Order: sequence, then structure tokens, then C-alpha cells
Amino acid sequence: MTDISETEKNRVIGGTLYLVATPIGNMADISARAVKVLSEVDFIAAEDTRHTGLLLSSLGISRPMTSYYKDNMAESGPRIIARLKSGESCALCTDAGMPAISDPGEDLVRLAADAGIPVTCIPGASAVTTALALSAADTRSFVFVGFLPTDGKPRAEALAELASEKRTTVIYEAPHRLCRTLDDLVSVCGPDRGLAVCRELTKLNEEVLRTTTGEASSIVKSVTPRGEYVLVLHGAPVKNTAEDWLGMTVQEHVAMYEAGGMARMDAIKAVARDRRVGKGEIYRQLIK
Repeated sequence: MTDISETEKNRVIGGTLYLVATPIGNMADISARAVKVLSEVDFIAAEDTRHTGLLLSSLGISRPMTSYYKDNMAESGPRIIARLKSGESCALCTDAGMPAISDPGEDLVRLAADAGIPVTCIPGASAVTTALALSAADTRSFVFVGFLPTDGKPRAEALAELASEKRTTVIYEAPHRLCRTLDDLVSVCGPDRGLAVCRELTKLNEEVLRTTTGEASSIVKSVTPRGEYVLVLHGAPVKNTAEDWLGMTVQEHVAMYEAGGMARMDAIKAVARDRRVGKGEIYRQLIK
């Protein structure tokens, strides 16, 4: 492996939290710097100590580990901070990819920052940026939402925001919920919105389907979804508002804004601005 110069920012320093990116599927993606840090820190905080233990074993590394995940972070976080305050160095690892991105490590970083503990990052594989690069979508500006809420009003509100979002949106999804999510995207965004469905990124069975919401929904129903999925949804097309509502009734005009995620009163105000009348007049026409 290539020598890592100590004149660069590679020396492990006590009392520092290291965020170490790990491979999302292809073990060859581990960096020399990540290996060095994992080999030299005093201990490793892992989302799943068994999973990270297998990674360390494959690299010939043996270091003390402690668990840090969603259900124990309230107790484990302060213990890790106490050890960092005492002068120990810690590497934080998630099961795959970058810690603290759609990950409980976000909270540990916040605790460390509040305690004045140095935090640094060893960058590497990330499903978010890998999917974006492969998507053929506009990557100049994007939104990462992680996993959508699974049910109820929070899910409906999140989907409504996607309908009018002009930026590219990156979504994580589990295989058993993929068909439902694609159907929901068709419902709120229409069948013609651009979409890249990325599966098993960097792995032997990697697949990238660049298509539309409607086509993707149809295709996945003919197979059994397996593996890890990242969806890259193209932004909503930019429209000329004046052209959109001319010829609409007031009811249709209000419904257009509501379909884009606006609350009823906000939609009424927007329609009043478009038509250059008072919002009271729009309200009266709605209740006729």
C-alpha cells in the first residue's frame, strides 16, 4: 500500500473524533488513509460491531470497538465523548458509506462540536454522490432526503414537496417498499418525470436504470426487488405561471398550487397574486 506522508493531515491525534467512510459494496474502495486511521485510533465506534469487525478482519486490523447506533446513542454518545475528553482517539464507522449522513453519527458530531472536541473526516464512498454521478440528472443543485416517511401525513407532505421540487432529489429506499414508493412518485409527479433507479452500487450486480417514474414503476413490478436502492428523481420542469393558469377556473388554479404542496390559504394567496385581485374574492369564488 502507498506510504502516507506524516507531513499531510494523516497523523492520528488523541482526543479527536475521526469520521471514516467505508465501502458501500466494493471492498477495493477503502482508502489508504482510512486503513491508517482505523489501525491507529484508540477505539472504533461502529453502527454494527459485527459488520465492522468483518471489515477490520479483512484488512488485518484489530482494535477495540464499541457500538453506536440509533437505539443506544443516547447512552453510548456521552460515553464516547467522555473517552474523547480523556484524550483517546475514536474512529466512527457506519455499516457502509459516510458516517453522519442519514445516520445517527450526526448526533455524535454535534455532541463533539458542543464539547469542543476536534472532528475530522476521512472521505470515501457515498451512495448519495455515487448515484448522482451515474444518474444523468442535473447535479448542479440537489436535495438529499434519505428514506421517506413510511406512512400518514408525514409521507403525504414529503411526497407533495417532491412534486414541485425543481432540484434533483436523492432518495434511499428498501426493496420491500420500492414498488409502493414508485407508485406514489407517479401519483404526485406524473409518469413522465425523469428518474434513475440505482441498485447495489459498486457491487457485482450493480444496475442503473435511467428512465421515467411511470416506466420504472412498470418495470419493477415484473421482478422481485432485491438489494439496496437509491432513487435519483429529476427536478420538476420549470413552468411559466402565466401560461399555466390561463384558461383555468379559480378552483382549478387553486388546485394546481395545492398539488405542488401548498396549503389551502397559501394557494389562495398565490392565485390572488396571479389574477391581481384580493384573496377575499378568490375565497368567495371557491365557496360558491
